[in-house]
Amino acid sequence: MTNVLAQANFIGEYAHNIDKKGRIIIPARFRDELSGKIVVAKGLDGCLNIYTQQQWALLMEQLASLPNTKREARVYRRNILAKASECEIDSQGRILIPSVLVEEAKIEKECVIAGVGNLIEIWSKERWDAFMDAHSDDFEEVAEGLTEFLQ
Repeated sequence: MTNVLAQANFIGEYAHNIDKKGRIIIPARFRDELSGKIVVAKGLDGCLNIYTQQQWALLMEQLASLPNTKREARVYRRNILAKASECEIDSQGRILIPSVLVEEAKIEKECVIAGVGNLIEIWSKERWDAFMDAHSDDFEEVAEGLTEFLQ
């Protein structure tokens, strides 16, 4: 089991724009926890995930333990790893997101950067708004369904 105290704790929602070169400013509150290289990869629900080096290493261990004989494992690994990219935060607090990932997340200009615990998600503003609108009424039901995991 991972040491919970060693995990990053990203929270908050931030609106930003992507520039024509594919750069996004990482909120200052997140930059301290993102020293060195980070990895940007395809996430779930149409977003991108930003992983710290520690979180990426943990994910790589978990993916390596999946059997190659399981179709789901192969599909999952290919979707996460084939388009993943190591990035560095520049002196102005920006990361350059490869165009294949920008297209995957359908980010055109406005985006939302959301801290969700041990990960940071990058969403197109349109997808974020649609996801939040579609699931805001489900919050209590979802929380109730997860009670057994939150003990």
